[in-house]
Amino acid sequence: MPSGPNDERVHVVDHPLVAHRLTELRSADTGPERFRALAGELAAMLAYEASRALTTRPTEVITPLGAAPGARLAPPDPLVVPVLRAGLSLLDATLTAVPTAEVALIGLRRDEHTLVPSLYCDTVPPELGGRDVFVLDPMLATGGTLETVIGMLTAAICLLSAPEGVSRLESAFPGDDPVRIRVVTAAMDERLNDRGYIIPGLGDAGDRLFGRI
Repeated sequence: MPSGPNDERVHVVDHPLVAHRLTELRSADTGPERFRALAGELAAMLAYEASRALTTRPTEVITPLGAAPGARLAPPDPLVVPVLRAGLSLLDATLTAVPTAEVALIGLRRDEHTLVPSLYCDTVPPELGGRDVFVLDPMLATGGTLETVIGMLTAAICLLSAPEGVSRLESAFPGDDPVRIRVVTAAMDERLNDRGYIIPGLGDAGDRLFGRI
């Protein structure tokens, strides 16, 4: 698999179970039902990595045999933001991994000629109150969508990424920028083609998840 940027801001999850699912996800023979299942399974694994820095508070629970020390996620509750429409495929698994999270939606439509995204839906609260935010977007390709979204938010969970998209985010949000971002992804692919699709990629994630409309 081609290497790419992989530092503290971009974490490529190197795990045999991730690689196995991603390989099946890429296959042109994988139908929509199985594709949706695989996307969810990958999302759960990536969410586990992305949520590693969430803070906890100590607590105590009573087991059938006595008291035991434990930990619960500390407030404020995280916010999960799927980017419509493909990001919805990652939502259920992410909420299973981070059960206290709340949900907001962002809808961005990309012009297929200019590749520039335009916003058509935004339910993100104006004040985040210091909470951790996870953006769900299967494909980090040109970086235009995530640059728009992360301008308001913080972290991203992507099934696949391209070096061009990562470079765009690094330019938009340099290391000394007060906006702290982190991308957690299953793979860093080779490049983009002239239509802004990831190569070798897995095709149009939205179409493979939900069909062409």
